[in-house]
Amino acid sequence: MTAKKPVHALIPADRVNGTDVYSKAGDRLGKIEDVAIEKVSGEVAYAILSFGGLLGLGAKYHPVPWKLLKYDEARRAYIVPLIKADLEKAPMIDETELSGWNDELSREAIYGYYSTYGVGPYWG
Repeated sequence: MTAKKPVHALIPADRVNGTDVYSKAGDRLGKIEDVAIEKVSGEVAYAILSFGGLLGLGAKYHPVPWKLLKYDEARRAYIVPLIKADLEKAPMIDETELSGWNDELSREAIYGYYSTYGVGPYWG
C-alpha cells in the first residue's frame, strides 16, 4: 500500500502531538507526545513516542528519529519499521525530560540503536 501525499505539506507541531504510531504490520505502538527540534537548523530530530502504560499511567517515552516515521493519510497516523519488541529495547527518556532534554550521550545512544534501520544522525 502506498501512502497518499497529504493535501498540505506542512503541519503545526501541536497537530502532530497525539497522532497514533503503527508498525508496518498494523499494530498500534503508541502516540506522539511531542517533537524535538534542533534549535539552529530547525530540523525535526525526534518524535517522542509514548509507549505502553494504561490510561496514561506507566507509559515509557522513546525518542524515535523523525526520519523513521512515514505519514499514512488513510490511517491518519505515522508508520514506523519497528515492532513492539524493538521499542521495548530502544533508548528511553524519563517523563520529566520531555521538555528541555538535550543529552549528547543520549543522542549517540539513540542513533546507535536506530542505525540498523538506515537512519543516520540528524546533526551529521
